[in-house]
Amino acid sequence: MTDRVLTLDLDGVADKADLMDRCVRDLELPDWFGRNWDALADSLTDLPARPGTEGLLVVVRNWQPYAKGRPEQWEIAQEVFSSAVDRAPALSVVLALGGEQGA
Repeated sequence: MTDRVLTLDLDGVADKADLMDRCVRDLELPDWFGRNWDALADSLTDLPARPGTEGLLVVVRNWQPYAKGRPEQWEIAQEVFSSAVDRAPALSVVLALGGEQGA
């Protein structure tokens, strides 16, 4: 078994609705995902349980513009990520640091 790595790319995400849509796409969440903070937290804790994986690493890229443009929402998102990691030891969420997109 190996760790599974998913990239959550927030490039172009302007608000919570965009963030939730991007989570569905990049984290392979089901279409019926509730698109709210509680549903995201629950879905994140379910991801590591997928067959054939030992753990899950979610790499969040291009998050800085969203964090700057929607600081209150970004604070909640960070709390959701942190809470999910606390509840699912096989889950890790990291923020990719870097310069320009595509660099």
